[in-house]
Order: sequence, then C-alpha cells, then structure tokens
Amino acid sequence: MRKRTALLFLILSVSASGCGQEITIDNPYDVYESPRAYGLNTSVSSTSEAAFFAENLCVADTQDKLSGDITASLSEAAGLFNLQENTMEFGKNIHLRLYPASTTKILTAYTALKHGDLAAAATVTEAELQLEEGSTVCGLSAGDTVTLEELLYGLMLCSGNDAANVIADLVSGSSEEFAKLMNQEALALGATNSHFVNPHGLHHEEHYTTLYDMYLIFQAALQEEKFVTIISSQNHNGTVINASGETISKEWINSNKYLNGEEAVPEGVQVIGGKTGTTNAAGYCLVLFSQKNGSIPYISIVYKADSRENLYLEMTELLGKISK
Repeated sequence: MRKRTALLFLILSVSASGCGQEITIDNPYDVYESPRAYGLNTSVSSTSEAAFFAENLCVADTQDKLSGDITASLSEAAGLFNLQENTMEFGKNIHLRLYPASTTKILTAYTALKHGDLAAAATVTEAELQLEEGSTVCGLSAGDTVTLEELLYGLMLCSGNDAANVIADLVSGSSEEFAKLMNQEALALGATNSHFVNPHGLHHEEHYTTLYDMYLIFQAALQEEKFVTIISSQNHNGTVINASGETISKEWINSNKYLNGEEAVPEGVQVIGGKTGTTNAAGYCLVLFSQKNGSIPYISIVYKADSRENLYLEMTELLGKISK
C-alpha cells in the first residue's frame, strides 16, 4: 500500500512541477497522518452525521471582491464576512501573506482555552518579562502569581506581551512548545498559509498569516464562550498576588477604540469585541466581531493600514456596509 501511495505521490509531484515550474505548498499534509492528527473527527456512524469541513465557513476564492463604498487604498488587506449567510461581502488580498502583530493573541487565547485550565496559576519569572523595548505589557512583575483566566484578560484587553509569555509557559512549558501547539491548532482549522513562532506577535520573519486564515482562527475562537466574554469587556480589574503575598488589583482597559468610546459605530451595528495589533512591519491591524441589529454576526478584518487613523476609517467603512 505504501509503495502504491508513494508512486501516486511521485506522479502528482511530476504533474505539479511540469514546464519547469516549482510549486511550494505551505504546511503540506503528511500522506501517512490520520485525519485525527489535524483535528478532524472521522468517527461518524452515517452520512447524515458527517459535516463538510467548510459547512459553516465563508469560502472565498483568490479573486478580490471590492466595493465602491470602501476606500481600498488605506490598507494592504481587508475583509468582511457574514457569518449567518457564510458569505464574504468584501475582500481585498485576503490570501496575501502578512505579519499579524498582536492579532496573534487571538490564536494564543484560543489555544490556551482549549488546552489550559482557567484556574491554574503561574508565578511570573524574570525571563518571561524580557521583551523588546516599547512592548505593550499588562504590568506583571517577577514573583507575581496569577491565574490563566486573569492572564487572558491581560492578554486580550491591553495586549500584554508579558501575559502572552506567561500563558505559553503555563500551558506548554515554553514559548517554543506553545508555538508548536498554536500551529497544530491553526492547521486543524484549515489555516494552512500561516506559521507562528511566538505567543505575542512581536515581529519575526517566520511569523506570518493571511487575512483569510485569521478569519478562520477568529471564527473558531468565537465558539469559546469565555473568549467572547473577555473580548467584549471594556475593562477588567485583574487580581494578582505579588511576591510578598499581597493581593493587588490591576485595571486593564480594552485597546479597542470602538469599545472604549473613542470611535463611533455606525447605526444598527454593535461591536462585540476583537483584537488590535501594531508593529512596524505589520502596520496597523484590527480584527472585529460585530452584529447587525443585535442578531446577524459579522467578522471584519483590516491588515496593514498605514496609520491608526486610517485603520479605523476603513474599519468604520466596513461596519457601514453591514448597516446598509
């Protein structure tokens, strides 16, 4: 059987590379791996119980879907997805490889919620606080004891890179091992054009995604009730026990300008929550979950806007398309 499979693979390889053109496939599936290795359940007892992989997803091709009411020049990529109809209502460069910056933390939170215990506590180390200058943090100190639940608030509201490192160590023992788990989860969701090397999204050449992959990841995270509770919070008073055994409170404010009242939301649209992200290489990024008239769910994403002002300008235009 393996000889037959190997022969078939050889034939396909030759066909795919015809005319001298070499094709590179990101994160190729191992032909000998079972579907379970990629998070796919094969234990169905009848055809009626089997669901297609993309049954509840917006499936998009490689063609842009633009609109005259969206200023397409403000960012590198943008997308608007109707989760009720499973349709893409706007799409620009959704399969282009880009750096995700702190929107990485959507996958970090999703992975931690799947594999961690919210009540588990970690003691913060000096190594976990070693971050590049100017990094956003939630104010943890070495010796602090904090639960995974509180860490997730610090991660998603004020985009704490310190919280990201502590979460990775708590769940997997190291950032490297946690990144492997992140990649496994992304691959299982069909996000095959992504690769993650850290839990916070600080720039690395080999840390990348596409807008469509992030849509897949965010949609999966929204199925976690705790995730939605966290991202929809305007602020949170985190509880931390410091090295002296004292219980202290830390106020974490959501960096999302729609939630903190700095940006107006079009009439008929409710912004539930999401994640911001900014680095020099990634530009200004925003992933949002919203509803039209309190019922129809949407995901909207803007990647690599050239300024924070234009990030919110284009996102507001996308939200305006929802309200029509």
